[in-house]
Amino acid sequence: MGGQRALPEQASLRHLKLEAKRRLAAGEFSTLHGSQLAVAREHGQPSWAALKAAVDARGPAHGRAVEQLRWIAARFGGAGEDGWTAPDDQELGAHFTDEFLAQVTPGRVIAIFTTAPGELREELVVIASSPFTAQCRIAGRLVVAVAEPAPPYRLAGLQLRQLGERVSDPRTASPATVAEGSAPDAAAGIAADAIARLGLPGVCLAGRVRGGPGWAAATGWADLERGEPLRPGHVFPGYELTMLVTAVAVLRLAADGRVGLDEPANRYLDAVRLADDGVTVRQLLSHAGGVTGPPPPYAPDASDLLAATGPVIACAAKRGTFRFSAAGYGALGEIVAGVAGQPYPDAVAHLVLQPLEMTASWFPVSRPGADPAGAEPTPGLARSPVVTCYDVGAAGVFEAVPATVAAFTAVGGLWSTAADLARFGIGWRSLLPRRLADQALRPHVATTTGPHAGLGWLVNEPLGLAGQIGGGPGGAASLIVTLDGRRAYAAMANRLIPIEPVNAAVLRADGLPVGS
Repeated sequence: MGGQRALPEQASLRHLKLEAKRRLAAGEFSTLHGSQLAVAREHGQPSWAALKAAVDARGPAHGRAVEQLRWIAARFGGAGEDGWTAPDDQELGAHFTDEFLAQVTPGRVIAIFTTAPGELREELVVIASSPFTAQCRIAGRLVVAVAEPAPPYRLAGLQLRQLGERVSDPRTASPATVAEGSAPDAAAGIAADAIARLGLPGVCLAGRVRGGPGWAAATGWADLERGEPLRPGHVFPGYELTMLVTAVAVLRLAADGRVGLDEPANRYLDAVRLADDGVTVRQLLSHAGGVTGPPPPYAPDASDLLAATGPVIACAAKRGTFRFSAAGYGALGEIVAGVAGQPYPDAVAHLVLQPLEMTASWFPVSRPGADPAGAEPTPGLARSPVVTCYDVGAAGVFEAVPATVAAFTAVGGLWSTAADLARFGIGWRSLLPRRLADQALRPHVATTTGPHAGLGWLVNEPLGLAGQIGGGPGGAASLIVTLDGRRAYAAMANRLIPIEPVNAAVLRADGLPVGS
């Protein structure tokens, strides 16, 4: 039986129950009560009830998302063993939200976690966590999870990404670094470490100081098939970083008196309207409008919002609380286009891109490089080379992702360079009156991940930082700015994996107090 064991750092009663059931099935005990009693005593408790009380008192040390990931590891780690049965729909429904299981069916969930059950028996290492989010590492995979913020704290989002130790693609050998401007000495090492540790084809880092020149450093490959090295001028998909540009466009219209932030959004909408007439423009900007329309699909070509949502966008969540809403930002894109009297890409080019001289940024109607029309930037902006986007196949080799773009242009349609994003991060305040710029960086509503939502930005006042992350098929992006407006940092990669920690490493190298 062994000696007494301490409770795990992340104590989970579900995990302990499964341990007792496995030992019963293995014949160690004749009754479940006896098995549970043995488990309790091995953890220093006189009874199962006392063990349960000890677990409840400790609470989830790393948050609810980690607790759910530990359930997955415990529940599926025995797959393939005698007596193991897959969870039914009811059991899965106790751990995954209905919305999650509508996108990833129960059968698919079971298939994912029973492919290599032995890996789930390895140690789950918590990299970062908040009460409802987690980044963990297990068996060479990065696991990113988001739990719903109310009981029973089911998983609402889950990503599994192979880390660098599982990537074995000879085409990525000897990645070189190409820099423009006075890049920090640490930038090349940070980029090389990210490529090896995260398994990236390429990564581009950039930074800018107010009143000074910018810098950019690119490491790796823009296209593996052609053996094309990555350079600072290569364009990546910005995905959700687009929402920052959309927010600034709305604020510019507000500064001109053409949009009222505290007016009902429906006042400015026509073909597409919100189901709740009380939702304001400000609430859309801060994801507090209760808008529950569908997430933006990825398709060969961009489509209008009406095609995805229908004429009425659902608003089923509680107004005034944070709920990330792609459809809400799609509505903001409709407001920009309607008030400006131009298609969204043209209006935003006029309001934001051109004034900031973001000459390598545009909104393609199809994936750049997929066809000649999709490669054309906004008129008046220069053409720039575009990266090929990748995922990692089962054999650990990079595979180009299908040619798609975000269907909601105002949510995820921006393609840009890291240098242009850093330029945006420094310059966007110059487009607005100070009072509006300050409002954008003021916490409006708490999120489930720690920071507060401002107007477009996620704001971390204790650290003096604001930012946004983006991710989609074959790409990831991060933009972080200091609240005093003095510095901005961008990171972009041509593979979907959380890239913000890489960007944060550059900040730490520059002496800024950010977490690991």
